[in-house]
Amino acid sequence: MITTLPLSPILIAAFACVIAVQLFYYLFFFLRLAIYKKPQKQVHVEHPISVVICARDEAENLVTNLPGVLVQEYATTHEIVLVNDNSEDESKYLLEEFKKSFKNLNVVALTQEAKMISGKKFPLSIGIKSAKNETLLLTDADCVPASEHWMQLMQDGYNDDTEIVLGYGAYRKKPGLLNKLIRFETFQTALQYFSYALAGLPYMGVGRNLSYKKDVFLRNKGFSSINQIPSGDDDLFINQVANARNTSIVIDKDAHTISEPKKTFHDWMNQKYRHYTTTKYYKKKHSILLALYAISQFLLYPLFIAALIISKEYILLTSLWGLRFIIQGSILRSTMKKLNELDLWPWFFLFDIWSLFYYLFTLPSVWKAPQKAWN
Repeated sequence: MITTLPLSPILIAAFACVIAVQLFYYLFFFLRLAIYKKPQKQVHVEHPISVVICARDEAENLVTNLPGVLVQEYATTHEIVLVNDNSEDESKYLLEEFKKSFKNLNVVALTQEAKMISGKKFPLSIGIKSAKNETLLLTDADCVPASEHWMQLMQDGYNDDTEIVLGYGAYRKKPGLLNKLIRFETFQTALQYFSYALAGLPYMGVGRNLSYKKDVFLRNKGFSSINQIPSGDDDLFINQVANARNTSIVIDKDAHTISEPKKTFHDWMNQKYRHYTTTKYYKKKHSILLALYAISQFLLYPLFIAALIISKEYILLTSLWGLRFIIQGSILRSTMKKLNELDLWPWFFLFDIWSLFYYLFTLPSVWKAPQKAWN
C-alpha cells in the first residue's frame, strides 16, 4: 500500500527552505555591500591611465558623451583610445574635430571586419593593445561619467595587489515604470557582483565601467579562449581572471557611468537575452550560486501563496515572510543609498514580486543563440 505525505507540511517545509536560502544570500553576501566602507588610504597615487572606448556608428552618442571623458580632472598622464570600428556615419569627421582640441585623444580606425571573431572583442583587443599605459579604464560610447572625478576615483581603487577594479554602470533616471524596472534589474546585478567580490568570489564586471591592468589582458592571451562567444568581453573575461586577491570595487556615486536606458520593453528584453547567453559559460561555482538564488527568488511567492491556501498556517508563514521582508528591506535601503538608487527603495516590494515574471521572460536566453553583432 502506497502512502502519500500530506501536502501541507511539504509546502511549509519547502517555503521555509526558500526563506533560509534567501536569508543566507542577504546576510552572507548582500550585507557585505550594505556595511561596506571605502578603505582609507594614507597616500593617493595617480597612475598613468588609458581609457578605452569602442564605437560603431555612434556619432550621436560621441557628441553627447565623449566630452565628459575628455574633460576629466586628472593631473597624471592619461589618454583616451577611441576605436572607430567600421563606422559608416559621421564618426570619422567628428573625431577629427575632437582631436583638434584634445591632443590626448588617440583614434584607432578599423576598416575591416575580423574573421571568425564576432562581437566587440576584436575592436576592444585592438584598443587595449594600442593603449600606452598599464592601467586601463573601459567604458562604452553610450556612457558618460557621472562626474569629472570618474577617472581618478576608479584608479584609486588599486592597491599593490589589485589588478581589477569593478565599477557601477547606472542608467539615467527618467519617469515611468519601465525606467524603474531597468534600473532595479541593473541594481540587482550590481548588488550581486559587488557583494560576491567582497566575499572573495568575484564573477563578473560590466563593460560600461570596468578597469584592469593591461598585463592581466596580455598574460591571459586576451579574449582568445572566448572568441567563439559573441558577447562576454566584460563578464566572461572577468569570470576567468578575477580572484579574491586581485579584485576590488569602487562604488562612489561620482565614479559611476550613466547610460540611456532602453525605451521599450521589447528592446530591453533583447538586451537581457544577449547578456544572459554568456552566463552558461561562468565557472561552475558561480553558476551554482547564481542559479540557487534565482530559483529561490522564483519559488518564493508561489510557495508562499500555495502554503497559505492549503495549510492555513498564517502566523508561521507570514512570520517567516516578514523576517525576510525586514532584513531584505534594510539591506536594500542601505545598498541602494550607496549606489545612488535610493528612489527605488519604496518600490522594492513590487520589484520583489516582479522578479517572478522577470525570470519567466528571460528564461528563453538559456537556449537562445547569442546575437553576433555587438552594437
